[in-house]
Amino acid sequence: MLWGRDGERRAVAALIDAARSGGSGVLVVRGEPGIGKTALLDQAARDAEGLRVLRAEGVEAEAGLPFAALQMLLRPVLSRMDRLPAPQAAALRGALGLADAGGADRFLVGLAVLSLLSELAAERPLLCLVDDAHWLDPASAETLLFAARRIGAEGVAVLFAARDGFAAPGLPELALGGLDRRAAAGLLDARAPELSGPVRDRIVAEAGGNPLALTELPHGLTAEQRAGRAAPPDELPVTRRLLEAFGARIDRLSERARLALTIAAAEGGGELGTVVQAGRAVGVTATDLEEAERAGLIRTTGVSVAFRHPLIRAAAYQGAPLTARLRAHRALADALHGDRRVLHRAAAAVAPDEAVAAELERAAERAGARGALPTAVPLMERAARLSPDPADRTRRLVRAAQTAVTGGRTEEAADLAGRAWELAEDAPSRAGLAMVRATVEFERGVPHGTADLLADSAAPVAADDPGLALTLLVIAAGNAWSSGEPAALHRAARLAAPLRPVSPPLVEGIAALARVIDGDHAKGLPGLRSLVEEARADPPESLIARLFVMAAAQLLGADDALADLAAADVARARGRGLAGALPLTLQLLGHAQAAAGVHRDAAATVAEALGLAHATGQAHRAGRVAAVIARLAAVEGDERRCQDQERHATTAESAAAVACALGLLDLAHGRHERASRRLEEATAGHTAAAVFALPDLVEAAVRADHPDRAAGPFARFTAWADASGQPWAAAVAARCRALLHPAEEHYRDALRLHERGGRPFERARTELLYGEWLRRERRRTDAREPLRSALVRFEHLGAAPWADRARAELRATGEGAAPAAALGLTDRLTPQELQIVRLAAAGVSNRDIAAQLFLSHRTVEYHLYKAYPKLGVSSRAELARLGLGD
Repeated sequence: MLWGRDGERRAVAALIDAARSGGSGVLVVRGEPGIGKTALLDQAARDAEGLRVLRAEGVEAEAGLPFAALQMLLRPVLSRMDRLPAPQAAALRGALGLADAGGADRFLVGLAVLSLLSELAAERPLLCLVDDAHWLDPASAETLLFAARRIGAEGVAVLFAARDGFAAPGLPELALGGLDRRAAAGLLDARAPELSGPVRDRIVAEAGGNPLALTELPHGLTAEQRAGRAAPPDELPVTRRLLEAFGARIDRLSERARLALTIAAAEGGGELGTVVQAGRAVGVTATDLEEAERAGLIRTTGVSVAFRHPLIRAAAYQGAPLTARLRAHRALADALHGDRRVLHRAAAAVAPDEAVAAELERAAERAGARGALPTAVPLMERAARLSPDPADRTRRLVRAAQTAVTGGRTEEAADLAGRAWELAEDAPSRAGLAMVRATVEFERGVPHGTADLLADSAAPVAADDPGLALTLLVIAAGNAWSSGEPAALHRAARLAAPLRPVSPPLVEGIAALARVIDGDHAKGLPGLRSLVEEARADPPESLIARLFVMAAAQLLGADDALADLAAADVARARGRGLAGALPLTLQLLGHAQAAAGVHRDAAATVAEALGLAHATGQAHRAGRVAAVIARLAAVEGDERRCQDQERHATTAESAAAVACALGLLDLAHGRHERASRRLEEATAGHTAAAVFALPDLVEAAVRADHPDRAAGPFARFTAWADASGQPWAAAVAARCRALLHPAEEHYRDALRLHERGGRPFERARTELLYGEWLRRERRRTDAREPLRSALVRFEHLGAAPWADRARAELRATGEGAAPAAALGLTDRLTPQELQIVRLAAAGVSNRDIAAQLFLSHRTVEYHLYKAYPKLGVSSRAELARLGLGD
């Protein structure tokens, strides 16, 4: 019987019922030791009639074994892996050690798990129970959380039970508190009816509603204390009281039984044969384990041994003398093979030992090859600690830091890199650490100072490894730009100059960026334009180089080039299952789509970027995505969504971009003075967002009757536009000239330049301003054509406040403006539905769509099922005829 948990049972039942109905959901049950988490999961399993139940638990002793918990969960269904797409099946087999690991991306393993769960749920709904999630090996935790965040409409329910320490941001949680007094008293009366009234009341009070405490604390009392004839022990925190109570029961065992229990606690995996074999080496037998079982501390079957509660295992291990723990680990190491043997050898090492360190290093390499980077990091760090030779210690610590940053564990990487930096003396090690430290600070949003760190590390390796040196300087240049450090950027350019033979375009690109940061657009932007054009024809192999080129394209306002480059990188990442690489490139693609006026596609792209950023543990990417979301919201006039992005803008660049979007929003709603003030502050920097917002500042200042405050921004934007070579920029510069010096020729120049393409939103704004000017000149008939055109474009873009302005101006010319346009086909779809529909319309199968978008095929089917009625179709053939896949 589950006492006092009616509300919690209802929450879990709702999750199970949703799975029965074809939905999916996840819940993290969190609470202190003994509070009843496992009991709630057991009850869920009993309540899951008609569902397949898979179960796993975290084991503290197995934290160093890659995917140990994942293998436990999937062991009953491994035969179903043949149903998965080949790359996913290969990645999952490699991760679980069932085949040679091919170095698959760790998130491809997560996608394989998601697909497998979806396949299983297609047969009957599925319930996954993961107990003691705070002890999951890191690779299993990352994989299961990825899958949990991507489930949608498969018929899968996932329940995690965990103490504090299991980070699951973004997932719904159920806090499991203590039982109320009535339920606590009922449980205690059922388990210990012999207690006197005062003793009963004291235990109820001291237990704080903790069911394990209510059950176990009476066992720690003497008969006199139970009857109230002797004073009970002093009051202690519940967990400590329980540990002491279990420790007292363990102390009553024989010495041989205590040693057997220590071996079982050290083994942790519950393999009875291993425990017995290791015990035999130190003189204990299965009979000694039976003594512990009779004491109610463990349960055994023919093949397994399990502690009745994790706190009993903790008491058995922590309470054992150090010599006993070391004997246990040595005996287990002799009884085991592979990575388990290595872990116990390491646990038994009390001094540096190169043989053990080398084994740990190889274990870390195997873990990394299987996609278990989070597991590889602590293995490599432990190898460093056990290295007798300082050079080996440094090398292994550097590798641990590099693995941590590759795995997205930035805080861990920062700590490891800091420790390694104090030891590293050779130039290559310092270069590698500089890249780690710079990456960490960039991801934190504070890259200031990292450019000089990278430059310092580039110079010593330039002679022996010029490619590495140039890579360091490319990163240095990007970080110096982001943090606004002209001196550091010029230094990177000087150091890069001798490396021109490695990559002339990149070296020239760094030099060009240094000129741009000084405001010399005429000399700087042509160099960036050449870099982008060459990369568009022949993309660099290095991701760092490609990101530098994409940043240059963004700065140039070369929207088509940025879209092509980013789309190619997105396709590359999708094809290789590199979910972790997608958030950044999707953000860049979303920016290009927004600029090109395909706002629905842009919204879908950035929504995917956000979802994958959270699913892959890259929440910091949300700051950069926020800039695109804010811009789209500003164009659409969505005040709340635009303002919400301020709290997500974690870097100086993204904060400036969001501020520029808010200025555009003010301008759209006629708050000209506020827009002018906000934009003056936001455009003070050198970033692309600041440059692109200068025309907004010009318009806001003119409309606020401060044309003097518009002259400077106009000159600054015109200089950039002339050097950028972008027709849309030249058109906007002409529009700004028309605002400051009203004349029809300037408006006509602007519209002529707009004809060459690019940024339809800007073209519509030019048409609106021209129409407004014509109306003020009392040329009402002439004003109607540009105003009609502006209205059509604004409505197509979903730019509601701008469309309202155009409609009002049309009415002022005496023409009855058409009502707001009806929703277009794609406007009826959610961003994710739009993505899926476009791919389906292009002939991509549901399973391939799922692989590309890191979803299950059941979720894809669900979204198509929801989208078809909105589009008025009932089949893929009808969908294809709509032309949405073009």
